[in-house]
Amino acid sequence: MHTDPTGGEGSAEARPDTPIDYEAFQAQPEFQELKSRFRRFTFPLAVAFIVWFLGFVLLGAYNHAFMARPLLGMNVGLWLGLAQFVTTFGITMWYVSFANRRLDPASTALRAELEALAAAGDVPTTTPGGAR
Repeated sequence: MHTDPTGGEGSAEARPDTPIDYEAFQAQPEFQELKSRFRRFTFPLAVAFIVWFLGFVLLGAYNHAFMARPLLGMNVGLWLGLAQFVTTFGITMWYVSFANRRLDPASTALRAELEALAAAGDVPTTTPGGAR
């Protein structure tokens, strides 16, 4: 359901313009490249951080002697705990930089294309059975 400009509610079938085929839009190479670029960056980084975090937790739980060793005025456990914060901020800054350079321009172009399709009422050609 959507609200029409007059304030009444109507169904999608009652709309005079043709709806955009979002599945066909998602099948476009530009959209697929954007998804692929996002996944190639975020998935490996997320896995690496989870391994790093779980390693810290497991060391704290099972290797008390190592975590209690003095190192530069504090113990190893405190240094590794502080490193968790540093790596979290570092990953965040890295992702923001990556998104600004590699994701945002492509997503802005795709959004402009969708807005143009919506304004014109044009529909991209669909693939049989929908794109999945």
